[in-house]
Amino acid sequence: MAEYYLLAVLTLDATIRVSTPLILAALAGLVVERSGVIDIGLEGKMLAAAFAAAAAASLTGSVWLGLLAGVVVSVLLALLHGFACITHRGNQIVSGVAINIVVAGLTVLLGISWFERGGQTPPLPNSARFNAITFPGAEAVAEVPILGALYAELVSGHNILVYLAFLAVPAVWWLVYRTRFGLRLRATGENPAAVDTAGISVVRMRYLALVLCGILCGIAGSYLSTGHGAGFLRDMTAGKGFIALAAMIFGKWRPVPVLFACLLFGFLDAVAIRLQGVEVPLLGEVPVQFVQALPYILTVVVLAGFIGQAIAPRASGLPYVKEH
Repeated sequence: MAEYYLLAVLTLDATIRVSTPLILAALAGLVVERSGVIDIGLEGKMLAAAFAAAAAASLTGSVWLGLLAGVVVSVLLALLHGFACITHRGNQIVSGVAINIVVAGLTVLLGISWFERGGQTPPLPNSARFNAITFPGAEAVAEVPILGALYAELVSGHNILVYLAFLAVPAVWWLVYRTRFGLRLRATGENPAAVDTAGISVVRMRYLALVLCGILCGIAGSYLSTGHGAGFLRDMTAGKGFIALAAMIFGKWRPVPVLFACLLFGFLDAVAIRLQGVEVPLLGEVPVQFVQALPYILTVVVLAGFIGQAIAPRASGLPYVKEH
């Protein structure tokens, strides 16, 4: 019994770690779509941030400079998206897809050019990574039944970006629902003409939302290469930006439901790892390919609308043209 309990705790521990970039990226999508801008480029911004963070951490030896580089690159890409679809009223879907395609190729090209490792960065030492934080008393109570393992494995033992991701959920909720900025943000996504009539710049609000989106995606991407991993690998986001979009829709653009949706996707990913090579009664060994496809199957199910109607902000995806 204790063995199964420990397995459950370790699976939940993996769920938290795997869910972290999804939570940050989904919150980024939530903020920007609340302003009326669709951002398919979450994947590209995360990938660019992952490369920039790993490259900067490798060259400087400082993980904090790596995080800064990741955030700056992600924000610049967010502003590029804004320049295309807000300033020039371009198609928001096309702009986001273009960012994803360009970044997927550019990170590999720069990786080969700078590090000559087939598009990867050199492995990062512990001094250039975000390492796990052990809370006081975690090791002492680890052997205590139930509560000890929960405290030592689930609460303690994660790096600072994991805790930041979970703290970002109430922070974004407060920002969106309890501040003047949040009220204006939601109004911009629902009725930009009324916002403009009230003397508030729709363009400014949407650019600010994109900057916040860039910051959150930058942290998510930096976590992948300097927290969860130990360097950059080509295409290391592996569709996490799109899964984050699915989680955002699943959560109906609300922070707390989005959190639980991300945890669900993360749990499936964690279970997929645990089930590889496991014998299931009557079914035999679980096919590795099926297990690895579980998170993406759920993504298709969610986006197909099987979770009930999810109504996006009314002005989402529509460029605003100021009436004279």
